Amino acid sequence: MKRVLHGLGLAGMLAGAQPALAAYEGPVVDAFVEEMTLEYGFAGEQLKALFREAERKQGILDAISRPAERVRPWSEYRPIFITDSRVAQGVDFWRQYEEALERADREYGVPPEVIVAIIGVETFYGRNTGSHRVIDALSTLGFDYPPRQPFFRQQLKEFLLLTREQQVDPLSLKGSYAGAMGLPQFMPGSFRAYAVDFDGDGRIDIWTNPVDAIGSVASYFKQHGWRSGEGVVTPAQVSGPRAEEGLTEGLESVKNAAELRELGWAPEAPLADDTRVTAFRLAGAEGDEYWVGLPNFYVITRYNRSVMYAMAVQQLAEKLAIARGQP
Repeated sequence: MKRVLHGLGLAGMLAGAQPALAAYEGPVVDAFVEEMTLEYGFAGEQLKALFREAERKQGILDAISRPAERVRPWSEYRPIFITDSRVAQGVDFWRQYEEALERADREYGVPPEVIVAIIGVETFYGRNTGSHRVIDALSTLGFDYPPRQPFFRQQLKEFLLLTREQQVDPLSLKGSYAGAMGLPQFMPGSFRAYAVDFDGDGRIDIWTNPVDAIGSVASYFKQHGWRSGEGVVTPAQVSGPRAEEGLTEGLESVKNAAELRELGWAPEAPLADDTRVTAFRLAGAEGDEYWVGLPNFYVITRYNRSVMYAMAVQQLAEKLAIARGQP
């Protein structure tokens, strides 16, 4: 991660910069800059100069507004992430950073296989972290994508605060087309809330420092309610005329295990009656699969709001644990 030398920050970075094609100027940007100066103490002219360096990327707008592709069934989604190579390289990653992973487990209660699986699903252990400048992605989406403008403009604020706090060149950081960053693909708001300096070197670097990425994922999970030592998901058998009523709409846990059993669901694992659950059906390679997500499953969906994503993380984690000879 490129850092600004001698603590010069944004002012030093921009000193002597050559003018670029003005991609972001005008009343909307001026209003945003004024807000950042009044509320957060940024220097207005320096921010305006930064936005003149930012580039509007039509490819980003095309990517985020592209009509949703056909929703993949689980039978097609699972093989994308549960592969021999992802398991093998995950084992290598685990072995290389075993000390950090074990410490994350001790301090946050999140097992190594879950942390490794998150990084494996998100970026293939750092191989695919994104090639867009974060300032370009968030400026493009914050100023030129009305459907989610409030969210991305807030993330742009968080990004500017992040770079000031970390004394990082805001033009140097890269990420996904949506502005997600580093090995764990944190949005700027998540970085500021959950990222940690896990190796104790005085700075937080989730781009090139896997140790900080490991600690940051564990921190995120812990603060979202991960329960150490508890399960994540269990298969279930269903029967009876009311079984469909057990399916959870969305991701929120609105039923407990006792209520689910009354509707004809029989989870494989024993569950206390008051356990909050998420019940769902997936179209597997051999037919419909019925699953009951436990509180830790819900935590994984806080990282990415998708049942299939959470299942991919959990099943990759299981395979990683087996490959490492974990009980």
